[in-house]
Amino acid sequence: MNAFERVVSNNNNAEELLASLNAELNAIKNEKIQKLKAKLTAENVILMKQVELAKEQLIKLETLNGKVQIPIPCNKNDQKPVAAKVSNEKPVPQPTKPTTDTAKPTKEKKPKAPAAAKEAAPELPVDFGRLDFRVGKIVEVSRHPDAESLYLEKIDCGEPQLRTVVSGLVKFVPLEEMQNRMVIVMCNLKPAKMRGVTSEAMVMCASTPEKVEVLSPPPTAVPGDLVHCDGFVRNPEPQLNPKKKVFETCAPDLTTNDSLQACYKGTPWNIPGKGFIVSQTLKNVNVK
Repeated sequence: MNAFERVVSNNNNAEELLASLNAELNAIKNEKIQKLKAKLTAENVILMKQVELAKEQLIKLETLNGKVQIPIPCNKNDQKPVAAKVSNEKPVPQPTKPTTDTAKPTKEKKPKAPAAAKEAAPELPVDFGRLDFRVGKIVEVSRHPDAESLYLEKIDCGEPQLRTVVSGLVKFVPLEEMQNRMVIVMCNLKPAKMRGVTSEAMVMCASTPEKVEVLSPPPTAVPGDLVHCDGFVRNPEPQLNPKKKVFETCAPDLTTNDSLQACYKGTPWNIPGKGFIVSQTLKNVNVK
């Protein structure tokens, strides 16, 4: 075979290989397109169901608020009726039939109040499970600019944003011992202003009138770890209602024991798989 024939043969082989590769590439593209189409179709079905649910809930809520729902006839080409329009007009009362002189006047019936959409959720027990204790790390601390007895802290609680916390610990814990310290933080108290700074949580301490010790989590704990207490289901509210005094009710039962462990009604707090929460030296004192 001369050189020209070899060139022609190589060219034909190259064209066949290129055609094969193009066919495989098109097959892969088509497969991906079909998968994407199926995924989008499924998501669209879910979204349509969510929209229908939202419409139904909106109509129920508007009905409960006294807005009259005016139904619209179905479209000829649709099986489902079109959503009702909302009208703010009050319904026109129908005229009553005249009564004779001897007939007793009829009493108008008062409209019944609309039933609640859902029954009120049962009140949770007031116990440790309502309190949102977590592990935090103080990443920044300074003296409060307007209060000599207060620290101003930035605490990492495993959340996207650091929490600002104001603590009255200046008389009990030196500033250098607060920096980069691991602590236990109560995170669902209602934020409160302290000398012009909003405090978003509370650092938990073993406390007596003469001495205060910041509670310490287990050595392997990390910011965001949740604190549990065996026998009490952890189900904290996002924010406690101050009027219900949940923390105030639980506070007398928050103490340390003979082993320096923080307890609720004698049961130690713990981080599952990591250990207990402890004070340094204070036994059988209040935790607050």
